Amino acid sequence: MEAPIRLVMVGFGNVGRAFARLLMEKEADLLQEFGCQFIVTGIATGAHGCAVNADGLDLRRALSLVESGNSLAELNADRFLGSTLEMIANCPGDVFIETTPVNPQNGRPALDHIRAALLQGMHAITANKGPVVFGWQELSSLARQQGRHFLFESAVMDGAPIFSLFRGSLAGARLLGFEGILNSCTNLLLERMEQGETLEEAIRYGASIGITETDPSNDVDGWDAAIKVAALATVLMGQPLVPQQVDRTGVRDVDAQMLAAARAAGKRWKLVCSGGVENGQFVGRVRPEMVGPDSPLFAVNGTSSFVMFHLDVLPGLGILESNPGPQTTAFGVLADLLQIVRGG
Repeated sequence: MEAPIRLVMVGFGNVGRAFARLLMEKEADLLQEFGCQFIVTGIATGAHGCAVNADGLDLRRALSLVESGNSLAELNADRFLGSTLEMIANCPGDVFIETTPVNPQNGRPALDHIRAALLQGMHAITANKGPVVFGWQELSSLARQQGRHFLFESAVMDGAPIFSLFRGSLAGARLLGFEGILNSCTNLLLERMEQGETLEEAIRYGASIGITETDPSNDVDGWDAAIKVAALATVLMGQPLVPQQVDRTGVRDVDAQMLAAARAAGKRWKLVCSGGVENGQFVGRVRPEMVGPDSPLFAVNGTSSFVMFHLDVLPGLGILESNPGPQTTAFGVLADLLQIVRGG
């Protein structure tokens, strides 16, 4: 049997922990179907310290320690005490897994972490939108130079196959534009506000089920949606955008009166994301819009998300992801990992 594939993880929040659980749950299946085993040799967190063990960390114990609010120090067999970048430089690994919170302003520090991992000769996988938007050209070029992969299936629609779809089944098709609901948190907030809650009450509920971003304003003010629009435009359409260049309006000003007026008209408010050419220029946009039953966005409920792609060969191709959570995002990370195992 070949040696286990060594994973180095930075970020051990909801998604990172869900990925660890998925690795354990599917251990036997992955061995049988793909002939490979995985060990995690390093974990770096913002609140629970770092742990490095070249022989593999006990993931069950790591989960127990973090979820009980404790440090990972007892697992730190190699007695590593440096920074995250120093851990990346010194921890033995084959694949780097990055799941830290998004920074919609410049993509850091995740971008720096991925660059460092690629320079160390590791493949890099991220669920973080920031490095995709702010570092797509640089990181993809660096990965090619190193003979490695930079993959990010989970960056926009959790576990839904968006980027891999265009690399595979849709190769040769030209994307002309897209629109959809890309921020599942605001979709839930608007739905609960339709039911009579205030925005603040809806946000508290979203936090209680782990659906809000670390900073709720990223969702409410449209930054999370804007960076997803930028990611799709940059990677799939060759239109480099950063979120600051997206025409962005969040849901903070959608009030009970507006919701009631929409309901009376048989419509609903949705935070609509779009990208395409208008008057000869590419425009990325995020804004609340009233949609009626004739729109596919009307029936997108709860924490579901949806995107409609307009292609030169397929006028309308829609992808709906129903009520995703950390486990679906973790699956996207696993899918990227298995693509690397299969040779890219």
